Amino acid sequence: MFFLASFLPLNRAEAAQDSLNIEADAAILVEAKTGKILYQKNIDTVLGIASMTKMMTEYLLLEAIKEKRVKWDQEYTVSDYVYKISQNRKLSNVPLRKDGKYTVRELYEAMAIYSANGATVAIAEIVAGSEENFVKMMNEKAEQLGLKDYKFVNATGLNNRDLQGLHPAGSDENAENVMSARAVATLAYHLLNEYPEILETASIPKKTFREGTDDEIKMDNWNWMLPGLVYSYEGVDGIKTGYTEFAGYCFTGTAERNGIRFITVVMNAKTDGKGTYKARFEETRKLLDYGFSNYSMKELYPAGYQIKGKSTLPVTKGKEKSVQIETKKPLSVVVKNGQEKSWEPIYVIDKKKLTKEGELTAPVKKGEKVGYMTVKYKGEDDYGYLTSEGEKAVQVDLVVSKDVEKANWFVLTIRGIGGLFSDVWTSVAKTVKGWF
Repeated sequence: MFFLASFLPLNRAEAAQDSLNIEADAAILVEAKTGKILYQKNIDTVLGIASMTKMMTEYLLLEAIKEKRVKWDQEYTVSDYVYKISQNRKLSNVPLRKDGKYTVRELYEAMAIYSANGATVAIAEIVAGSEENFVKMMNEKAEQLGLKDYKFVNATGLNNRDLQGLHPAGSDENAENVMSARAVATLAYHLLNEYPEILETASIPKKTFREGTDDEIKMDNWNWMLPGLVYSYEGVDGIKTGYTEFAGYCFTGTAERNGIRFITVVMNAKTDGKGTYKARFEETRKLLDYGFSNYSMKELYPAGYQIKGKSTLPVTKGKEKSVQIETKKPLSVVVKNGQEKSWEPIYVIDKKKLTKEGELTAPVKKGEKVGYMTVKYKGEDDYGYLTSEGEKAVQVDLVVSKDVEKANWFVLTIRGIGGLFSDVWTSVAKTVKGWF
């Protein structure tokens, strides 16, 4: 049932966007900085992901390099398993010598540019000792990243039957990796935001593996939307294609123009009902055209912004009895054309900063954080965010606009006496009023 999850019926919001006519079993368009979902189709349906799997392999490698468990220039000696897989030219591969030694960077480029499967298994062995251990790491990392609807059975995205009986233990001999479009987009979101350097390699359209040696092989990037390739699209610089008979033609893309970046995912893309190599790029083009034509990143509220009627907080024990609050920085949001007024600013005050009576306690310093301002979208086509972390990106700090010094003991004493007489007078007034 997990592998054959049925398609969910379109809800009203999805039906409203069906004019895009995305021919794919599932698709999603996301603003990359915040993870705001702008288009969705069957995004929680579990489907095959093929070599889009390699984004998780990239993530774990880059994490290992960041933590200094692996170095770019360290050398790898080819195992029997990696040798056998790398010799299969029916698969995407750079043949590796049985007695050869290769740097981590060489193997990474072969994987990221050419989707080389033998090189990918080599990376799994470098990071985890074996592909079996690496697969455990893949599933554990997916859980840590908050992904849902996924299952990894190997490091490459191949069908296990292509691994010549050497597939990781504990998985079926015909199993493949599966995810939902939402999960794939979430993985891409984490990869781009935590390791943006991936684009330096993912954006390379052509490169020669082991150039100048007898083993040199020309590697053309399978992402044909890169500049200079057959389906080039302005701004595209990543990330990963995929194909197996089970998964169909898939692509996780990203492009940036005019200060806004989008992430797209299409799964089992088709043209006129048939899966073709170019279909994944044609459907991605539709998503990107829609995004760049209809959305932009706009500054809705400047630094120093105040919500009318909510811009002050009471202060106790201060020379002043209240202080103004304002936004520390501008707040920018991805906005659909003509919908700037569909956003409402909201203050969220940190209750830990206040007394039980809801007051700040002097002294208060200018620029002191007292909460944050976020925005709420009031339109109907709100699909939410991929992650809670992304949603937090759509908020700015609320700070105190000036210093409030603590009042001296004499002022506080007079206020106390005044408060006492005020309470007595109020009590007397209520009593007198009851006589008449």
